[in-house]
Amino acid sequence: MDILELIKTRRSIRKYKQDPIPEEEINKILEAGRWAPSASNRQPWSFIVLRSEETKRKLAETLTWGGFLSQAPLGIAVVINPRASNHPVEDGAAATQNMLLEAHSLGLGACWIGAYGSVNEESAKDILNVPDDERLLSVIVIGRPAESPQSTRRKLDEITFSDRYGRR
Repeated sequence: MDILELIKTRRSIRKYKQDPIPEEEINKILEAGRWAPSASNRQPWSFIVLRSEETKRKLAETLTWGGFLSQAPLGIAVVINPRASNHPVEDGAAATQNMLLEAHSLGLGACWIGAYGSVNEESAKDILNVPDDERLLSVIVIGRPAESPQSTRRKLDEITFSDRYGRR
């Protein structure tokens, strides 16, 4: 599948089968994150692979929109170092998106749970032992999809302008 088709067919999946995810597939997803672009190639990210049922349950109870994490076979937390880059949030978001796309290319379902700046970020960091001076950007929930949600997008001519905002 070409990259545009992969992008167009990826969906946020929140229901999963309990099939384990092979280490080879986990490593491919992590590699996709590792090869994301970053400002000045600073790569300000770290990834925490979440396999423990207890850890996933605690995070699911802590993250506002993360209840389904406890029902998935795998999660990956994306941690960013704000001192390592001028744009650590954007860098971590690019790594997160790469991992979402790689998971989809492998036939897996995934969903991004935002943690950065949430009221529960510090509690989630405590669960994962993230250093005080680093930030928990996101948690990616991953598994074999047990749902097939559909999506639409606004028309390109509704969101595209020429040379300045508002000029069609």
